This record gives sequence, structure tokens and C-alpha cells, in this order.
Amino acid sequence: MEAVETGSGGGAAAATVGALLDTAAETIAAAGCEEPRSDAEALVANALGVGVEDLSRDGSGEASPEVVAAIEAAVARRAEHEPLAYVLGRAPFRNLEIHVDPRVLWPRRETELLVEVGVELPEGARVHEVGTGSGAIALALISERPDLRVTASDLSPEAAQAARENAERLGLELEVSVVEGLPGGLEGVDLVIANLPYVTDETIDDRSPEIKREPRIAVTGACGADGLGVIRGLIGETPSGWRLAMEHDTHHGPAMREMLRDATTMRDHMGGERVTVGAAP
Repeated sequence: MEAVETGSGGGAAAATVGALLDTAAETIAAAGCEEPRSDAEALVANALGVGVEDLSRDGSGEASPEVVAAIEAAVARRAEHEPLAYVLGRAPFRNLEIHVDPRVLWPRRETELLVEVGVELPEGARVHEVGTGSGAIALALISERPDLRVTASDLSPEAAQAARENAERLGLELEVSVVEGLPGGLEGVDLVIANLPYVTDETIDDRSPEIKREPRIAVTGACGADGLGVIRGLIGETPSGWRLAMEHDTHHGPAMREMLRDATTMRDHMGGERVTVGAAP
């Protein structure tokens, strides 16, 4: 994305919002990103400090040289296939705004299915999330169902810290421990929730380039040839009869229903089998 030059001293000059949008979209499209116009709108609106819905009204208005420079820097990052959520520093999830960075996955829309399972629990139910990452799932549950007793854990100290920071930022209380799998001493858990790695090292190249900018331990982990290694490990250590709600790849539904008792699978907004709920054998 080329800077607009001033007539005298050089450097970025004021430019109209509409022109900035068009140039940003062209740059992002040329890089092969999937949704260049919406990405450009998000980045320009963020730099201007307005909502995307306000851009059309302000299209003929001018942006200052400082804003132009900020947009150029953000567009350059996106054109390198850095996830949009990382460039913005945040992602929407349910009714929350979750701050994200390369320490954690950015929360996807399909992961909201796990929250839908949790909010249907009876009053005062006990929930533990394994692999909390940014804390999005646990924090959404606390926000929507403050009567639930929710804790979380992650094997990454950096991810656990990111979850704690989001909790503090949102004014919510969330106990986060650093441990692989279930923490010791858990009792009376009504639901274990987890969005664990399920992409294999062999198939990651078939996905969008952005996924390679996310923490590899949270994307592939020790998934094994079928992508179910980490999921299988958590099911194996979960006490018999405890219920689990687990996100997985869309082709994993049949295997998940075999591993869990009395299992049902939920479909995401694209129609793929995405979350299976059932009891540990």
C-alpha cells in the first residue's frame, strides 16, 4: 500500500477515507486474503476510531497523515497473512470483545457452540475448560451465566496469562491454572469443555496461511495422524460418567460419537459437524 506523498516535504499526506478503503482492499486482495474488502473496512475503521458502519458516511472525509500511516502499517501486516484479529488486537465472541495476540488462538464463530452447551446447564453447575487460550469460552459463560462455577486451565503459561488479562479487562473473575489436561483435585464437575488442537501436521498446509501465524501448540499439538490425539488423551483421563463438550474437525463426528457415551454432535453455521457432547466412558 503506497503512501500518499505531500507536495513539498514528502511523507504521508491527508487522503479521503474512500480512497484509503479502496487502496487497502486492493492491497489485501493482491496478497490473496479471502475477504479483502471487509478486512480493509475493519482496519480503516479501527485506525479512525469509528465503527465500520460509519465509514460510508465519512467516505469523502479526509484522514490525517498519522491515520494514513497507521492504516498503511496495519494493511501491510494483513497482507503478510497475519490474522485480522491479531492486527486489530481483538475479536468479537458472543457478547464480549476478547483481546488476542500470538500467544493464543483467536476465537471463531463456530466455537460459540461450546458456550451454547454451557448456558443450558442447571443453576449452579460446575464447569471446567481445558485449553482455555484467550479465555473466551470460560469468560462468555461467566458473563452470560454468573451462577455457574467456572474454572479454566491451559498447558501454556503465556496463554493462561492472556486469559487472566482478559478476565481482568472484562471485570470477570476466572481462576486459570497452568497444567496439561485436567488439573488434579477437580471434583463434582458437571461439564468439561475443550477446544483442543485437531489439525494434523500433514494437513495444515491445506488450510489458510493465517493458521500458521497462530501458536502451533494450539493448532496441531500432539494430534497424531488422525488429528484426535490430544482429544483422545483428555477423554481418557476424564473420570467415567463426566460429561464433555468438545470442538473437533468436521470429519471427526463419527469418531467422537464412538469415543463418548450417549453422544450427540452439533453442527456449526456452515453445516459441518463441529461439537460433540457426551459422557466419558
